[in-house]
Amino acid sequence: MNRTFFFWLAAIVITGIAIIYQRQTGPTYPKKVKFTIDTVDVKIKLPRSFECNEVLEISIPNIPLEWNSYIYYRRYPTNDEWSSMPFLMGDSNRMVAIMPSNLPPAGKLEYYLEFDKPFSNEVESISKEDPIIIRFKGAVPNWALLPHILLMFIAMVFSSLAGVMALFKHNKFRFYGMLTLLLMLVGGLVFGPIVQLYAFGEAWTGFPYGSDLTDNKTLIAFVFWVIAVLVNLKKERPWATVVAALVTLIVYSIPHSFRGSEFNFETGQVVTGMVSHLRLLFLI
Repeated sequence: MNRTFFFWLAAIVITGIAIIYQRQTGPTYPKKVKFTIDTVDVKIKLPRSFECNEVLEISIPNIPLEWNSYIYYRRYPTNDEWSSMPFLMGDSNRMVAIMPSNLPPAGKLEYYLEFDKPFSNEVESISKEDPIIIRFKGAVPNWALLPHILLMFIAMVFSSLAGVMALFKHNKFRFYGMLTLLLMLVGGLVFGPIVQLYAFGEAWTGFPYGSDLTDNKTLIAFVFWVIAVLVNLKKERPWATVVAALVTLIVYSIPHSFRGSEFNFETGQVVTGMVSHLRLLFLI
């Protein structure tokens, strides 16, 4: 069997592992929570990303009737007083609480769950010491979101493929390196800012305007591939491609949206990282 098949297989496996790791650690994916109320075991997923002005339901399975169930929330990061909302009986043996979602893009709430048993001192809290943070986003049209996701996924596969090929001196590693660079340019630096503009009202919050890791990791990977492609133009230098592929794998293992855009409720502006905060201080 042609060894190229194994290069493709290795590239897909590497990309798959990186995506699974990112999904397991990313701050925008629902948080899995397990707890027990009396003898009832409860498993739920609590959202950490939601679209502005849509109905935000927090749903849990029915718990014993003698317990009261509440969700507490406030704007983040603020020192607001905590607001509470009771869970009410819903459909399919579940209880539902409605949280506000009329926040601006990049606005955040922090929340936790609490259960108490009347006429006793029994109280169960979920994430009270480390509240769950949910960030709100604007609607992103499919014509922008789907190409961004697809092109960046293919870019990651081609990056891994070029790196493996370069490692074993396959003669097509330069070709796939150039394709990786092109895909990152279009998917990451063209469609990426468009998606972010729709979602959070800011097209670019990476260097030099802020420290958004999603933007910066795209920029870092792109720069390394520019170097790798240029270095390999006249003479094969597989080490440069291997380095670019490794850097891409590392930066794309960083959780998506970690240290991303955040709405400042005091200034009414979207800020990201220390650079943006300092910039705001000079503008106020």
